[in-house]
Amino acid sequence: MVRNNQPEKQMKLACVIPLLLLSLVNNPLQVQAQVAQPITNRSASTQNNLSELKFPHNGAPIGRRQGGARRNGCPNLNQPLTALVPGEETPEESKSFLALTVSEYPTFWVYLPQLPTNLRSGEFIFQDESGKDIYRTLVSLPQQAGIIGINLPSNPQYALKTNSKYQWYFKIYCGESQNTSDYFYVKAWIQRVPFNTSLESQLKTVKPGKYKVYAVNYLWQDAVTNLAQLRSTNSDSRVLAEDWAKLLEAVNLEEFAGASIVGHYNLQR
Repeated sequence: MVRNNQPEKQMKLACVIPLLLLSLVNNPLQVQAQVAQPITNRSASTQNNLSELKFPHNGAPIGRRQGGARRNGCPNLNQPLTALVPGEETPEESKSFLALTVSEYPTFWVYLPQLPTNLRSGEFIFQDESGKDIYRTLVSLPQQAGIIGINLPSNPQYALKTNSKYQWYFKIYCGESQNTSDYFYVKAWIQRVPFNTSLESQLKTVKPGKYKVYAVNYLWQDAVTNLAQLRSTNSDSRVLAEDWAKLLEAVNLEEFAGASIVGHYNLQR
């Protein structure tokens, strides 16, 4: 008589699968490796659910997403200076605010609140993981509140290396010179990950709307940049405006969804 082993096999699978899931949760390196690789065939099912994305917390090192606290001679602001990056910040703890990208020369996005007329000097600083300067430049700030984008110059000496982490700052100075210690600032991190064949095939299926593919693969920096660029040339698009709001909502920045893009700095050196 042939014994039916199907129920026994199903029982073994039922036991093995939870153990595999548990091992992923308890192994941060394995989770990070999974996050860094594009996730195949997810874009179609999440195109209309950008706000439901959960960008992973990548642990240390920490950063500062909002810089609205008063510093010495700086005035109070109605809203904080804010880096448009994923992460979580509470009074008890700050996360890493580490964004992923496949770009050699990414664009960084910051929300500027309404500033007093004498606060017009900003500075962008890009450093390696150890804190050594790679690039820094002063930025003349716009008069109106809104979002600005800052391009890293397309020069080989500034290109991001794959799988390396970098830190960046944006400062608003409250004095006459950048040498003053009175300033607002935000600090975040970025890491370039490999551009693989899976991501390439996904991007070929969507034109335009690449931001959806970037987003579901947790490539925040590329998603927000692509969508911001589309909005700048299609300002009347209701679909793009809604997707912009959903994308910001996915990282708890929905309060800035209505802010205009008031500046895009193409830095060169």
